[in-house]
Amino acid sequence: MDLADVKTGFIASGLPPAVISELLTAYAEAKRRFHLGDHRPQAVEGGRFSEAAFRLLQHATGHPVTPLGKTLPTVDKLLSQFENSQTVDALRLHIPRTLKLIYDIRNKRDVAHLGDGIDPNRQDATLIVGCMDWALAELVRLYHSVSPNSAQQIIEDLISKEVPAVQEIGGQPVILRDLGARDQALLMLYRAGASGATLDELAGWLRASRKDHLKTRLLALDQRKLVLHHPTTGRFYLTSLGMKDVESRNLAKPV
Repeated sequence: MDLADVKTGFIASGLPPAVISELLTAYAEAKRRFHLGDHRPQAVEGGRFSEAAFRLLQHATGHPVTPLGKTLPTVDKLLSQFENSQTVDALRLHIPRTLKLIYDIRNKRDVAHLGDGIDPNRQDATLIVGCMDWALAELVRLYHSVSPNSAQQIIEDLISKEVPAVQEIGGQPVILRDLGARDQALLMLYRAGASGATLDELAGWLRASRKDHLKTRLLALDQRKLVLHHPTTGRFYLTSLGMKDVESRNLAKPV
């Protein structure tokens, strides 16, 4: 399922199309920036996402929907309205409070960070993106009639990693920097995101002449816990350690 499928499902459930478009556009841009390590815009996109989500909650709880471009009521007023609605707790309590947290980070955490060695932009961006993931997964669960685990998997599969070091031309990815074979494989799995890839897909992306050599490298990465070779599906996935390795060495960025 991709963003278009999620959008179609939301609209089929009766949610306002323009608001859904705004919600998913803000979400996709926030995730794209986050994967690039560009953390400052998360608060901006988190705010856009929250404003769209608040309008969806207005619709879902039977309140007049504030038109796009018009100022929403205060967050406290919105939370009070939602809390008194006769609906499920996710719409009445949990999602609104999660959106309030995003708002608070955006409005109150831009200055006055203590010099404690923590990068506040990354810290805050991680929290904002996590809240957006959870809120969108809840909306998917409610309006696509799936289980919580299925909803979370849909969200994880939505956005592929943005990799400026790779250009796609006519469906063929090209790595725009000089990397060894091991790092090329890691980069392509990073780009594939939660969907992972088959050996044939990786060989095609990398234009590998020897799939046996590629598989040997991938299995070596599996031994190091950077890659998972799934025992059931046979697909290859980058682990969280693999993602950290790619990001710490800036492999996704062009030279």
